[in-house]
Amino acid sequence: MTLRVMGVDPGLTRCGLAVVDIEPNRRSTLVAVGVVGTPADQLLDRRLLVISDAVDEWLEAHSPDVLAVERVFSQLNVSTVMGTAQASGVVMVAAARRGIPVALHTPTEVKAAVTGNGQSDKAAVTKMVTKILRLDAAPKPADAADALALAITHAWRQGVAANRASASGGTATSAQRIWAEAEAKARRRR
Repeated sequence: MTLRVMGVDPGLTRCGLAVVDIEPNRRSTLVAVGVVGTPADQLLDRRLLVISDAVDEWLEAHSPDVLAVERVFSQLNVSTVMGTAQASGVVMVAAARRGIPVALHTPTEVKAAVTGNGQSDKAAVTKMVTKILRLDAAPKPADAADALALAITHAWRQGVAANRASASGGTATSAQRIWAEAEAKARRRR
């Protein structure tokens, strides 16, 4: 059964949205990708409404099984973190209203899942997303590529969690194997 995952890279100025279908053999196919943007000089409530309306439209149009959202992490710029957190909240509420589960993934998890290295830069993530999805051109802007990477990460993580014993063989890519090994190592340290 194909898993349909909607990835969201939350942000007030640019919120990346992507939908990916992932087959049991981990073959990933692009369904839709885009970015909803709001101007920085617009009132916060209006910006959040624009994002909310766009997410509602995407949820209705694509009926994902699950949402994968980037986990907000602390940065030096508190206003950026707040805006990202507010956009994330709007997205999670939209999913909750429809009974769609939400999973949160850190940027490091996403980088490790798609590139095999949690310290990869945006260019490396975009390159791998382009390859994984067999796209003719790299998705732009970076927020769109990040949303795709979140969707792929979630599906692969679910596959890894369900098949840990076989994660080092079969149809897993080298990036998936490295990610599974890193996840297992992190669990052992706890």
